[in-house]
Amino acid sequence: MSNPSRPALAPLSGMPLVFGTLALSLAVFMNVLDSSIANVSIPAISGDLGVSPQQGTWVITSFAVSNAISVPLTGWLTQRFGQVRLFITSIILFVLASALCGLAPSIEILIAARILQGAVAGPMIPLSQALLLSSYPPEKSGMALAFWGMTTLVAPIMGPLLGGWISDNYTWPWIFYINIPIGLFAAWATLSIYRSRESATRKLPIDKVGLALLVVWVGSLQLMLDKGKELDWFHSGEIVLLTAVAVIAFVFFLIWEIGEKHPVVDLSLFKGRNFSAGVIAISVAYGLFFGSLVILPLWLQTQLGYTATEAGKVMAPVGIFAILLSPVVGKLLPKIDARWVATTAFLTFALVFHMRAQFTQDVDMMTLMIPTIIQGASMAMFFIPLTSIILSGLSPDKIPAAAGLSNFVRIMFGGIGTSVMSTMWDNRSILHNAQLAEHMAPHNPAFTQAVNGLMAQGMSEQAAWAVIDRSMTVQASTLGATDLFWLSSIMFLVLIGFIWLTKRSKAAAPVDAGGAH
Repeated sequence: MSNPSRPALAPLSGMPLVFGTLALSLAVFMNVLDSSIANVSIPAISGDLGVSPQQGTWVITSFAVSNAISVPLTGWLTQRFGQVRLFITSIILFVLASALCGLAPSIEILIAARILQGAVAGPMIPLSQALLLSSYPPEKSGMALAFWGMTTLVAPIMGPLLGGWISDNYTWPWIFYINIPIGLFAAWATLSIYRSRESATRKLPIDKVGLALLVVWVGSLQLMLDKGKELDWFHSGEIVLLTAVAVIAFVFFLIWEIGEKHPVVDLSLFKGRNFSAGVIAISVAYGLFFGSLVILPLWLQTQLGYTATEAGKVMAPVGIFAILLSPVVGKLLPKIDARWVATTAFLTFALVFHMRAQFTQDVDMMTLMIPTIIQGASMAMFFIPLTSIILSGLSPDKIPAAAGLSNFVRIMFGGIGTSVMSTMWDNRSILHNAQLAEHMAPHNPAFTQAVNGLMAQGMSEQAAWAVIDRSMTVQASTLGATDLFWLSSIMFLVLIGFIWLTKRSKAAAPVDAGGAH
């Protein structure tokens, strides 16, 4: 899936270089911002469209799944249409999809618009990096990637803050409308500078059967994960059917792709130890990380009474260390073993989730923010070394396919992480609620004392029961969330084993089609 050979392009210089870097970075900024900005706005969207916050998480997962399906097609699309043409088309379609999201009158139409948005967003991140690397001389590729990396790290900081502020002070459609001016400027600037730098194109057969099977199994799997908790999992015929379709389509997909001459996904890459172990480590870790990004703001807003802006402030500090340490990690990586850097990241993630597992319903904002600040350090040491490990030892013609496939698996795990985490949170909260309810009876002296204490403050017995019931719900929900944080902490420690299954990478690979997305 590599690009056909073409004459090497001369690097840009002066204002075209500055302007080109800005245009490409803005497109990535818009793309990554759109993922994180929706997280804190889910309660506002759900309330306005009359659905539960759990149904509202479809707004995140629908984008993640369609994005996952489109990422591995980047290689084929680039060769068919050219890098610049495909990049600009993706931006314009993304702007159009953003407008449709903002105008959506129902959750169904919003989800359909988010599916379109995710699909056209797929090629933008890998292509922005390819175009940026072609703009700088080889010896300055590290600097190019540092500029690019800063953008992908600033966006997740801005997302929760901007999303919360917009949801509290305006209406949620504006979280999508802000993409329009950014996107139009990025598309115009990219066209102005890069239209004479188009890559060579050639007609390639599209693996229609492979693509159809990919869409069927990924779509069925995600629907099964999202609808499972609503329909009581395997007690529902619909869930059993979706699971069967996903498994059968996946098996046929594997068989077809292994025998196909021009596969839509090059599965032979998994024969490499570094690729397969590295992809497992980065994907499962990303699923845990992304799942917590959804659970934490939802818990703060639905249970602890935080506004969207306050929830955004808790999530925002993740970018401080990420921005400060990324250039340092980029500079050090060629000199030290990437496996040690990735191990440090996973140990830090384990510490962060261990700290979150200590949260109670009375937690203050500073206690909430400290693990988030520390998490920024893990993010700086997470993406770059693991991508370096995954792509090390591959021939240049395999790197675009490897970047696409590793991102496909990672992004899909982000969607799976959201679904599994929210389902497990519901289940653990129900379990804790049932355990706490056993103590809510007149034969329990502590319960009787609490009711009498509230009644002494002038409440009726019914009101006192309601207050205790609400407190119990918050307590159960908090215990459910901390259970997940404990599990995530242990999982990060287990994943370190996969890092050490890889061989030492000789140098940092100069391609990372995923960034902090």
